[in-house]
Amino acid sequence: MKKLAPPIAAAAAVLALIGVAGASAPAAPAAPVAAVAGPLDPGPYHHRLNGLVGTWRAVKTNYVLDPSAPIVSRDITVKVGWITKTGDRFLQERTEGTLGGDRYYRMGVLGFSTIDRRYEWTTFDSVTPTAMTYRGPALSAVPSVITIPGEFTDPGIFGPEYLGKTIPMRTVITLGRRPVFELFFTPPGQAERLADKVVYTRRLA
Repeated sequence: MKKLAPPIAAAAAVLALIGVAGASAPAAPAAPVAAVAGPLDPGPYHHRLNGLVGTWRAVKTNYVLDPSAPIVSRDITVKVGWITKTGDRFLQERTEGTLGGDRYYRMGVLGFSTIDRRYEWTTFDSVTPTAMTYRGPALSAVPSVITIPGEFTDPGIFGPEYLGKTIPMRTVITLGRRPVFELFFTPPGQAERLADKVVYTRRLA
């Protein structure tokens, strides 16, 4: 067998050692990549609404259906939960009970647009013949009181002279141990007035 020259033999030995060492050293595991919330993912503005979730007993007071006196309903049940098929981006509210001696029902959807950075709220009920839609202002901090303005076409609740006119409105949601939903109307030429108030008095589930 032909012998390698000393310099070549030394180089071959070094390469052999490097190869063995590299083969025996296990590859370092890749560091986990932290998930980054995207614009479609629920965030702190959504999580702020978690206090509404549950089944509640509520008291509803309406100030416009009977001009002579407020109508108070104490048998109102409100069920609020995240709509899982939307990725928990929207809450659904279902309210049932009586109002002025008649059966009352309302379904509402409340969410936060991460694109517009605003709360959005739409309701459908057994009293009003139109959807009530609200779009809030852009926010830079998570609020404890949510104010969401909107407008609707008056079906005549303020009298025949207002039928078909656009009425500014806003919903104010006060979050806390006993959440409160207040609805304000501003008829043309009049000051803003409280139209409806729902107080969540006791969590049932």
